[in-house]
Amino acid sequence: MTTALITGATAGIGAAFANRLARDGRDLVLVARDTARLQQAADELGSRYGVQVEILAADLSTDTGIGAVEDRLRDDTRPVDLLINNAGFANRGAYLDVPVQDELDMLKVHIEAVLRTTTAAVPGMRERGFGGIVNLASVAAFVPRGTYGATKAWVVNFTLGIARDLAGSGVRLQALCPGFTRTEFHERAGMGTSSIPSWGWLTADRVVDDSLRDLARNRPLCVPGKRYKAAVTAARLLPVGGLGKLSTTAGRDYRKG
Repeated sequence: MTTALITGATAGIGAAFANRLARDGRDLVLVARDTARLQQAADELGSRYGVQVEILAADLSTDTGIGAVEDRLRDDTRPVDLLINNAGFANRGAYLDVPVQDELDMLKVHIEAVLRTTTAAVPGMRERGFGGIVNLASVAAFVPRGTYGATKAWVVNFTLGIARDLAGSGVRLQALCPGFTRTEFHERAGMGTSSIPSWGWLTADRVVDDSLRDLARNRPLCVPGKRYKAAVTAARLLPVGGLGKLSTTAGRDYRKG
């Protein structure tokens, strides 16, 4: 029996990872801020699939929260073989409309937490000769998208670089880059979604299925969906400003919708 630790595990893509991995027979460590939601998820998954589910309430925008996850990942008596760095959020508003502290919190969650938890997990995995880390990025990593896109670009480049460094060690890394996915993400950010066509949406289950399939194939970059694969290819070929207007407006209607 192997154990997976998932951050941002109570909703959206994180919850979909938890459900799929529990169904596959993995024990879980669920990490999020809301203790009540964590316990509810743990009870449901443990009852449904007969796996052991541990909860860890932690706010990854704080040093204390990141430190708690680091400590759990370094506990060799209860090894974690799969780390899913899923926690993340978007800020409501364009540049200069968002308070600097909110932007700094995003850097903490999307960059510092990913760096520190990956660094905490890798040594044990490498020593055991087996393990996997999925760092959630976004197709926004490949187009101009303000602070959010910049953080996700860092996740992609960091993950691909570490994957290269660890080649042959038995530790697999993946930057997971979904497009628009039906979760609580946009609602929590106060963003309307009326500008996004129906064909532009992925399901969280689809994202998870593609991620785990590509991880098993040792593919360090996963972009779920043919349309988004094509979009990322185009973004890499076009000049930086080529997709600027589309990137700036798509999914950024700061009204409920």
